[in-house]
Amino acid sequence: METYSFLRELADSWGLLAMFVLFLGVVAWVFRPGSRKMQDDAARSIFRNDSRPAEAAKPQAKEA
Repeated sequence: METYSFLRELADSWGLLAMFVLFLGVVAWVFRPGSRKMQDDAARSIFRNDSRPAEAAKPQAKEA
C-alpha cells in the first residue's frame, strides 16, 4: 500500500471519528452546568465601554 493511500484511509476513518469526538466535546463544554455566567459575560463584553445609555442612543420622534 502506498503512503498516500494509507494516510487517506486513516484520515477518512479515524480522522473523521476524531473530529466528531472533538465536536461533541465542544458542545458539551458550551452546555455544561455553570457556564451561563461566563457566556453572559462574553455576550455583554462589547457593551462594557459604551459611553451612552441604550435609551439615549434611540432617536427621538418629533411631535407635530
